[in-house]
Amino acid sequence: MKTKWYFINSGPCSPSYNMALDEALLDWHSEGHIPPVIRFYEWNPATLSIGYFQRAEKDIDFEALRAQNLGFVRRPTGGRAVLHESELTYSIIVTEQYPNMPASVTEAYRVLSEGLLLGFQNLGLDAYFSIPDTEEKQADLKKPKSAVCFDAPSWYELVVEGKKVAGSAQTRQKGVILQHGAILLDLDEEKLLSVFNFPSPEAKEKMREKLPQKAVAINRLTDKEITIPQCIVAFKDGFEKALEIELVPYQLTEEQLNYVKKLEETKYLTNEWNFRK
Repeated sequence: MKTKWYFINSGPCSPSYNMALDEALLDWHSEGHIPPVIRFYEWNPATLSIGYFQRAEKDIDFEALRAQNLGFVRRPTGGRAVLHESELTYSIIVTEQYPNMPASVTEAYRVLSEGLLLGFQNLGLDAYFSIPDTEEKQADLKKPKSAVCFDAPSWYELVVEGKKVAGSAQTRQKGVILQHGAILLDLDEEKLLSVFNFPSPEAKEKMREKLPQKAVAINRLTDKEITIPQCIVAFKDGFEKALEIELVPYQLTEEQLNYVKKLEETKYLTNEWNFRK
């Protein structure tokens, strides 16, 4: 018998709703009201999300955001700013005590990302995990911050067609892991660059050069146009096989929807949260 997890496909939602629902699922799972969950969602409008630790005013050009009618929200997870446009976003909510779930962030990241790996393979793409070579590890050990490096996902980079796929972030609260990330179909580099403040034109140019190495859009890797519905099928199957689970479609109750709405209004729609220092 496979363990049953809930599966929610939210479709396009507002930025504040997306973050509120991820947090609400974490709350309900921690209280034992629901089993672990995998959720897929999209963003309407296209949105720039920033990591929990980022400073909004310093990094982001809000005039450019408004001019392009882009949404904005701070995530409960770390990491850098992400432009959510042509993508399928996934989130996984599962207790830290789940059978065989590794305690270390990096190892848990690898286990949970196995579903992504199979999802890319289901789309006919060559995907694998790369583990940094030992020389690099040795060098990292000599750095004072090596403890941080050990918990960086770069220790198990997901590589698709020879390019690194970035874009997953994790937080742990109330004994529950929330990992979410972007499966990019297309990337508008110029739009992404336009919403950041750069200290100089050179810095912007540098970022422009680095972007293709940092993020890989599926439709750049394949001749056949891949769609969101295809991704949903491929990655749902990937997660089921990798985690040896059965995903059961779930609809939120009226009461749950109200809880999400309240969380949205009191947190993810507020300036206190989104612009906090």
